[in-house]
Amino acid sequence: MSDFILETKSLTKEFKGFTAVNNVNLQVQRGHIHALIGPNGAGKTTCFNLLTKFLVPTSGQILFNERDITASAPAQIARQGIIRSFQISAVFPHLTVMENVRIGLQRSLGTSFHFWKSGSTLSQLRDRAMALLAEVDLTEFADTLTVDLPYGRKRALEIATTLSMNPELMLLDEPTQGMGHEDVDRVTALIKKVSAGRTILMVEHNMSVVSGICDKISVLQRGAVLAEGNYRDVSNNPLVMEAYMGTEAATLEGAH
Repeated sequence: MSDFILETKSLTKEFKGFTAVNNVNLQVQRGHIHALIGPNGAGKTTCFNLLTKFLVPTSGQILFNERDITASAPAQIARQGIIRSFQISAVFPHLTVMENVRIGLQRSLGTSFHFWKSGSTLSQLRDRAMALLAEVDLTEFADTLTVDLPYGRKRALEIATTLSMNPELMLLDEPTQGMGHEDVDRVTALIKKVSAGRTILMVEHNMSVVSGICDKISVLQRGAVLAEGNYRDVSNNPLVMEAYMGTEAATLEGAH
């Protein structure tokens, strides 16, 4: 099996003459945390939407475990093990925290759409749901209505629901967006914790998060890959400094 769980080959997306993603070649190594970064409008979220099939590429290929998934539907790639979170919090606000996770686990029973099953049918999932909540430090909130959770805890719940789908590859879109320092630290630690035995590809603006947990970074600018490497190499790249700050004299750290 290839060292690369996900690869793109000349991936391109055009919108009525505007090229949002331009000939992107990514290689995401199995077991790594890989970040996509870049200035606003660089094409990061569009690239994510292509990888998770919410958008259809204009040209190019997407390979997952060496299998061409370019023409696959979102539900098909989710069943293969690619699970994505979104920038906007995506939870069921009027269900409890545990019930949110249990919904994701229902897929393993083949009862995802059996809405009129008795509660006892789902009781077997409670232990697994509680184990996932423990993994993201939410055990004490298990019976809390999700609408009452602080924002940072909701993001942690999203990680738990993502884990409930048993992903081989997790795609996290701006997991720390809109958070205060304490929540950023908590969610960053959770991402590092749950990465054990998994691969994570994330879009992230917060450079302290990227520098702290990412094995490899791909920098996008105007839809194309500008630079790749570890944080030290990327942060010292003059082209990256110029892309972020408009001058080679600036440092990437100043883009926090």
